[in-house]
Amino acid sequence: MTTFVDRVVLHLQAGDGGHGCVSVHREKFKPLGGPDGGDGGHGGSITLVVDPQQHTLLDFHFHPHVKASNGGGGAGSNRDGASGKNLVLKVPDGTVVQTVDGEVLADLVGIGTEFEVARGGRGGRGNKSLANTRRKVPGFAELGEPGEQLDVVLELKSVADVGLVGFPSAGKSSLISVMSAAKPKIADYPFTTLVPNLGVVQAGDETFTIADVPGLIPGAATGKGLGMQFLRHIERTSVLVHVLDAAAPEIERDPLADLDAIEAELAAYGGLEDRPRIVVLNKIDIPDGRDLAEMVRPDLEARGYQVFELSAVTREGLREFGFALAKLVAENRAAKPVEEATRIVIRPRAVDDAGFTVEQDEDGVFVIRGTQVERWIRQTNFDNDEAIGFLADRLDRLGVEAALAKKGAQAGDPVRIGEREFDWQPNAGEYVSGPRGTDSRLEELDTRPSAAQRLAARKARRIRNDDELLHMSADGTVSSMANAQRPVLVTDDEDTDE
Repeated sequence: MTTFVDRVVLHLQAGDGGHGCVSVHREKFKPLGGPDGGDGGHGGSITLVVDPQQHTLLDFHFHPHVKASNGGGGAGSNRDGASGKNLVLKVPDGTVVQTVDGEVLADLVGIGTEFEVARGGRGGRGNKSLANTRRKVPGFAELGEPGEQLDVVLELKSVADVGLVGFPSAGKSSLISVMSAAKPKIADYPFTTLVPNLGVVQAGDETFTIADVPGLIPGAATGKGLGMQFLRHIERTSVLVHVLDAAAPEIERDPLADLDAIEAELAAYGGLEDRPRIVVLNKIDIPDGRDLAEMVRPDLEARGYQVFELSAVTREGLREFGFALAKLVAENRAAKPVEEATRIVIRPRAVDDAGFTVEQDEDGVFVIRGTQVERWIRQTNFDNDEAIGFLADRLDRLGVEAALAKKGAQAGDPVRIGEREFDWQPNAGEYVSGPRGTDSRLEELDTRPSAAQRLAARKARRIRNDDELLHMSADGTVSSMANAQRPVLVTDDEDTDE
């Protein structure tokens, strides 16, 4: 069974905002007491929070689909809808949030760090909130805005000060088990370590974390073995430790060749050139291992490496090695800039920034882009003429009509905002109050028959002309025929026959 997951794809759906309500207050002796439709509730958002109790992304591996609750719709008597519940997802320290295309959205480092990854939709305003001196009783309300829907990739990069790298069975797990309280799996076969292990080491006054990365082999940076899957866990380390097996059973292997092979993979992976290196010659408790370590140590020191001969079994050399790591970690921490509290940056909109852009695409359609105008489109009920007129007024006040005219748009040209495309009709005129849900400015533009007109047309089709009769032929076919021989009634005064 999978127990460690460091990469998952989440399918997120924030909550939709609730629709506003259209309502008119009514009571005895006050049949039209004014609008009292409440606002819709906001949809729930999805937030990622770093939790120290989380060490893997295993929970998201089994439950990749996450959906926040929707906001409730408004109601009459000025009752607003309930807001959807926000979802808080706990992630391990060092989680990187990125899009499916690889764009990094956030790097969550530090306990308590938060990131709102999917924002819930706004609730629509009811007709009580939309009332003004011109529209005293609006016959429409705003629709709730849909919540954000996206797929994100979560990658876990372990936050450790020291990273142990080396070939499989070089003794990395044994080393971390004797230097810290970590209890990794240890066996006498390659690739025993399948997941990164973290341990906390105390050396004098310094406390640092050490990570045991699964064994690397030539070609790990291109996907061979387990290297490509876990190389990301050493990206945050301050010090890299090469653990070399001084008692490797393979005749063709030697510590220098192993070091060159691992360095080649680190260089191919990239981004680790500036990390200080320490070389550990492990397993000197074996006679052949001690002899080989003494032979290759001068060559390693000639390359500029600081070399330690260790034994995880007898713990020989561990104390000196621990203090050397503590010194390098302390130097790295001192070189880092002092962390400051996050500064709140306020970026007001520029004076010449209208908040939208107007461009004409290759098909001749004028495309309007902008966060505000696209939100207005999503919240407009296009089955209500008054709501459409209200949208036209808002766009005019924002300057959209002037911008279209400046771009050369003519009456009847197609205009697209978001997912809606319509024909532009400028200068619709002043709004005049009328029956709720209607706008007189749109009457000449609306070619769709009204409900009364459709009802009258149905009644007309059901009435037969007086000069039509049903005729059944001998074969049973029923058809209509003109009553050309219809009898004429006459009175006795008009009868002149004797």
